[in-house]
Amino acid sequence: MTRQRVRQAPSRSDSCSSGPPKRIEPILKHRLHASESRSSGFVQIVEIWFEFASSYSYPAAARIEFAARDAGVGIRWRPFLLGPIFVEQGWGDSPFNIYPAKGRYMWRDLERLCAGYEIPWKRPSVFPRNGLLAARVALAAEHESWLPGFITGIFRANFAKDLEISDPAVVGRVLEGAGQESAEWLERAGSTQIKNALHQQTQQAVGLGIFGAPSFVVGGPTTEPGAPAPKRGGELFWGNDRLDQALSWANRQD
Repeated sequence: MTRQRVRQAPSRSDSCSSGPPKRIEPILKHRLHASESRSSGFVQIVEIWFEFASSYSYPAAARIEFAARDAGVGIRWRPFLLGPIFVEQGWGDSPFNIYPAKGRYMWRDLERLCAGYEIPWKRPSVFPRNGLLAARVALAAEHESWLPGFITGIFRANFAKDLEISDPAVVGRVLEGAGQESAEWLERAGSTQIKNALHQQTQQAVGLGIFGAPSFVVGGPTTEPGAPAPKRGGELFWGNDRLDQALSWANRQD
């Protein structure tokens, strides 16, 4: 099997995260509002719907920047919450905890995947962790160029450093590692506007048929947070192992 390496941004010893490497700056196009053909001067967009508590969202987030750039596809980061979706499915916990055999397989699979991608891995002592605060920060910063560095920093804090990502101090250190003033962004994340926007974005995920993370949507509606959730739209791909297929599908839309 071909060994895939995920190239990492330089790390900072005094923080949980670092900003995105210069190499990926040209593809930080999550601000685009539509998936339009490259022939008209735009790139196709793949939306990555992710949850900071989701184990398989970690490798997907770690490699999507480079994979999308190599495919000539733009990306848009879409944080949401799996908890309400699981409740609707009748689950009070992660299915990896409900079904022990499934959980054992997942942990071994993640260990293999991360070794193959050459990304750091440490099984978290608590699973799933509460990613609510980090998701609110990510949504508040959705138009910021440093967003990918923050997202990957939170995932590394959870799945490579076994840190409590619900702790404002941990989230704050990741923000500072991304070159941001932590107090400012934590305050924004606590606003009623952002709280409501994350709720609405989670409802939008339900409307798109999303039931797990990571999920990728190609050619779907690109409504802003706060807009009414669409009923359906776009081509849905579920799971880290469907990232390449989603990028390939995006290129078929030209």
